[in-house]
Amino acid sequence: MKVIGSISAAQRLPQAAPAPIVLVPTMGALHRGHAALIDRARALAGPRGTVVVSIFVNPTQFGPKEDFSRYPRPFAADKALCAARGVDVIFHPTPAEIYPEGFSTYVEETTVSTLLCGQSRPGHFRGVCTVVLKLFQIIRPQIAVFGLKDFQQCAVIRRMVRDLHVPVRIVAVETVREPDGLALSSRNQYLSPEEREQAPVLRAALLAARKAWQGGEKSTARLRQLMVKKIAASTLARIDYLELADADTLQPVSHADRNTVIALAVFFGRTRLIDNLRLR
Repeated sequence: MKVIGSISAAQRLPQAAPAPIVLVPTMGALHRGHAALIDRARALAGPRGTVVVSIFVNPTQFGPKEDFSRYPRPFAADKALCAARGVDVIFHPTPAEIYPEGFSTYVEETTVSTLLCGQSRPGHFRGVCTVVLKLFQIIRPQIAVFGLKDFQQCAVIRRMVRDLHVPVRIVAVETVREPDGLALSSRNQYLSPEEREQAPVLRAALLAARKAWQGGEKSTARLRQLMVKKIAASTLARIDYLELADADTLQPVSHADRNTVIALAVFFGRTRLIDNLRLR
């Protein structure tokens, strides 16, 4: 397994590495969820292809009051996980390598990205689109693998790839969860013991809404009310947003159907957790 940090070295991969090149973009602090993405990438690349994992804590997707400085960066552990999962190359650049002095060009999707997390975190998806497109340009993968835990991110990246004619196939992988249903996240380690105990209420609320929908409840207002009530029973939870939306456009809908996604973001103390569920 190679570890490279320079753009010039990464740009040589399309000529030097066996195709297909499958990229897994990450911010590090890798866990079993990332391992599932890497495993999918390995299956897509096959025994002769190349799996590249980028590890880069992207400063442009963090707001001024967010957790960039304290975001975990356990590179030795990340490297060990990658080696154990059969990764061929780790791309681990510095912020100065990706954003050199004088950098002034950004990529912004202006429809799907403006809802949900886009309202709560202005500028977040501009940073995501910019760094992802830069990674695509540098590494030139044929396929890129993302996790569905961030449903909106997948939707935004798909839209960017479509609109800019980027020749990369986007593959989304289902969310990996703890036994109690909490979606795996690098930010879970910020939770206090009491917050961690209450955090599975997010998955419980999503499942309760799906059960009600399967039982015949189609009103998104009533489904939302049911979820808000369930989450409110957890005294440490504070809802940032909770929406039922069209899975393609992320626009709010009044009646839930098989193309509805429920997306939420909830704070436990300073820690903001996201989760989602597609009704089908």
